[in-house]
Amino acid sequence: MPRPRRRLASTCIGTVTAGLLATGAALATPENDRPEGSDIAMGAYLDYGPPGVARIPHLSNWLGGKDIRVGHTYLPGDKWAGIAGGVSFLEDWADWRRAEDDRMFVLNVPMQERNEDRVSDRQVARLIRAGAAGQYDQHFRRLAERLVELGVPDTVIVLGWEMNGVTYTHRCAPDPEGWKVYWKRIVTTMRAVPGQKFRFDFAPNRGTDAIGWTKCYPGDDVVDVIGMDSYDQGPGQTFDDQITQPYGLQQQVDFAKAHGKPISYPEWGLFRRGDNPEYVRRMLKWIAQHKPLYHTITDYCPHGVWQCKDNPDSAKVFRDALMPERPGPVVPTPVVPTPVVPTPAVPTPVVPTPVVPTPQVPTPQVPTPQVPTPQVPTPQVPSPTPVVPTPAVPTPVVPTPQVPSPTPVVPSPQTPLPVSPSPLVPTPVTPVPVTPSPVTPSPVAPSPQVPVPVTPSPAVPTPEVPDPDTDPETDPTPTPKPTPKPSPAVPTPQVPAPVTPKPEPTPPKPLPQPTPPPVNSKHWCVPLNFGEWLSKLVGTQSVCIKLDFGKNSGIWPF
Repeated sequence: MPRPRRRLASTCIGTVTAGLLATGAALATPENDRPEGSDIAMGAYLDYGPPGVARIPHLSNWLGGKDIRVGHTYLPGDKWAGIAGGVSFLEDWADWRRAEDDRMFVLNVPMQERNEDRVSDRQVARLIRAGAAGQYDQHFRRLAERLVELGVPDTVIVLGWEMNGVTYTHRCAPDPEGWKVYWKRIVTTMRAVPGQKFRFDFAPNRGTDAIGWTKCYPGDDVVDVIGMDSYDQGPGQTFDDQITQPYGLQQQVDFAKAHGKPISYPEWGLFRRGDNPEYVRRMLKWIAQHKPLYHTITDYCPHGVWQCKDNPDSAKVFRDALMPERPGPVVPTPVVPTPVVPTPAVPTPVVPTPVVPTPQVPTPQVPTPQVPTPQVPTPQVPSPTPVVPTPAVPTPVVPTPQVPSPTPVVPSPQTPLPVSPSPLVPTPVTPVPVTPSPVTPSPVAPSPQVPVPVTPSPAVPTPEVPDPDTDPETDPTPTPKPTPKPSPAVPTPQVPAPVTPKPEPTPPKPLPQPTPPPVNSKHWCVPLNFGEWLSKLVGTQSVCIKLDFGKNSGIWPF
């Protein structure tokens, strides 16, 4: 899972003085041998086991903090158990790989056991045919399962590397067609394991060697990367020869492009020509130019540049090319004194501040709502006896059939005129009979808006009035003292039942009243309560009834 890296770049700009320019001195431009593309994923083979993992951060420090993103090792090819992944060091490499998402684990996998035992071509051909027939499938299936279990299912598998040479038992030349079938069978077996994401790298030696490597190519469907192992050795005397020779570097690049595959360099380094910095410089430029998926130098003697101290010049080139670029030294700019030119004093013109008139914002006129004043009609009194207009109040009727219809007492002319309530009158409280006191309240005409007529409580007893003809000493107008009984309060808020208040020993202080009529024991009045607001408007009102209990009244019981 490689990710692109940005090269750290900086430019150091120097400034020279006029004296240096006058003498013709020039600044030398340092040669920039840093290849472009030094951010390509790179690594080194440092050791096959845990020491190889442990040395990676030290190599990074030697390269000035270069990010070593590729870990490279080999499975042992002596026994099938090792080829099947039965080695403990895989766990160390798996831990290193999982530590960072952009790291890559490259694993060289032999195709045959006794891989370096110099087995004859006849025996190699027989082993190839056995593999093509599926006799070794179980070993590669177990390897794939092991890698998936370790959490490195995306391992790059360099299978049967340098197959075009003569060194390894898994070489191709003894049976090229059978070898290709065997490769396909291994890839198909490993890809069948659930969870795998392997990439298979076909990596021959540079040059013809024992057979042209294109004759061993097993097909695009079973190859993901086309690599090449290229050391500083023949065929070819120069690096240009390594590029142009048959099956050389250029043919690898062209072949991979034609098949739509990325390239790689799993192994490269010094060899037959010793410490050769020119080879290292040219190889790094070639890598930067063609941008392989990854490259790993073989870093042990005689091939290496860090662990091998036999190649100091090549090591310097390698290190300078791959170290992250650091800012160069800062060349101080000579300080040239600037002559001080006095600035003439220019009077500052006085610019009058324009007077901006304050805009007059008209005050919005909010119309005052006109509240209509209730017009209280003044009743017309046609005769000295004023008639109270009670269109909505029926004449109260005495419950006893023998009692004639009560005649409302006409108030005196001094009685204030009744005032009709405003249309906004709230629901009036039902009048409550009040125990009369010696001072009879003034009769007040009821409001026309009272919906329920005031009826004397049936619980009021008929006062006993003595016959004036038989008891001459008795006052002809005795003051009746009925004992009122409270009526139960009706819960309905619209029509409350009349409630007779409990008589108090001391009568309440009467409100200012108009001139009361003469005391008359035959005159009964019940005050009307219209509420605080309406009472202020119309005054205190009451309903009065005059009863005559004399012998000539027709209701004398004796």
